[in-house]
Amino acid sequence: MPLEFNNTHESCSATLNDVVLRSAVTQVVITTNDQTHMSEALIDGQNVPITETEADALTVHGAQDRRHHTVERGGPI
Repeated sequence: MPLEFNNTHESCSATLNDVVLRSAVTQVVITTNDQTHMSEALIDGQNVPITETEADALTVHGAQDRRHHTVERGGPI
């Protein structure tokens, strides 16, 4: 599901279950889903799965980035 920005990148929208969700970008909160290890954006009160590229684009335009790593570090690679 692609994330779409308006022309000025002040708001964004996404479609989830045939419902269009819209929020001002500065109101979007990006988090990490610990079960899927993927980023999600809280848009219009709903968690929407997004790509890392979309997460980066949101943060560049003022979204709140609350992502975290879900893979334990340490040990041999």
